[in-house]
Amino acid sequence: MKERMRMLAMVMMAVTSFAMGAQAPSPRPAAGTELRLWPGQAPGSERWLLPESTTVSASGDRIVANVSEPTLAVFLPDQAIANGTAAIIAPGGALRVLGMDNEGTRVARWLNTKGIAAFVLKYRTLQQAPGARGAPPPGMGAPAGGPRQELVIRNANANPAPDDAALTEVQHMAIADAQAALRLVRGNAAAWQIDPARIGIVGFSAGGGVGVGTALAARTDASPDFLVSLYGPSLMDVNVPDHAPPLFIAVGATHFNVTSGCLALFAAWKAAGKPAEIHVYDQVSAGFGMAPRGLPVDGWKDRLYEWLVARQLTRPAESRP
Repeated sequence: MKERMRMLAMVMMAVTSFAMGAQAPSPRPAAGTELRLWPGQAPGSERWLLPESTTVSASGDRIVANVSEPTLAVFLPDQAIANGTAAIIAPGGALRVLGMDNEGTRVARWLNTKGIAAFVLKYRTLQQAPGARGAPPPGMGAPAGGPRQELVIRNANANPAPDDAALTEVQHMAIADAQAALRLVRGNAAAWQIDPARIGIVGFSAGGGVGVGTALAARTDASPDFLVSLYGPSLMDVNVPDHAPPLFIAVGATHFNVTSGCLALFAAWKAAGKPAEIHVYDQVSAGFGMAPRGLPVDGWKDRLYEWLVARQLTRPAESRP
């Protein structure tokens, strides 16, 4: 336990400085260019030994596991339509894997069509041997001898495994990676035609929880200017800070544990007097991402864009009041 606490302290100390990575970004990287987030090995995971692996799901989505070297993939919009807004995209996967396409690159390319710069975050995930990856995330499977029970959510914390030290450690590392990504984008804002005051996080599932973690942290240059959580409840107690950014949530109505967690997150933002909008879609359970279902949930992207427009996050800087 002492070793874990030491490693967590190292992560939090390292994230206070700007992590530029080992390579200097070009003025305009080609689409999909991956930039390292930390110089050398990421702090706290130097002793991880399992190699990163990529598999492809039946739907064609790349699933990445055992991430120990976090990166940020750059997707910049056509300069003719760029509006200065940027989003860090954090895919989901229960902190165990990352769905890099349905909750990553496809989202980035859609945002690019709206003039928004997008960056797909490959954050650190739990180290696990190949044979262990089929296990359901904690709280998501049926317990032996009975039906599943919804979490009793307190302080808007919907973490299904709060006592799992390894997952807690990875969660802190993933938040540190997201903060490093925010710093990297802000550090290159001028070169990439980005407004440093309009950089947010779009997180899916556990990636939403990672995004919430950055919003709840102390105000720094690694704080998001807006937060979008797609079926991603908070994985920690929520004490909404004064600097909390505007929040957008979309979730299925019957997503076990997650629906209630997202509702609790919305309620916490609302109670703190912070801007928040939530959409709960009928006939939808688990994550939908960019995959069409022939249901109203397919319109979540339109609702998100309308929200961005209403919050004046899509207007070029020169036309803003």
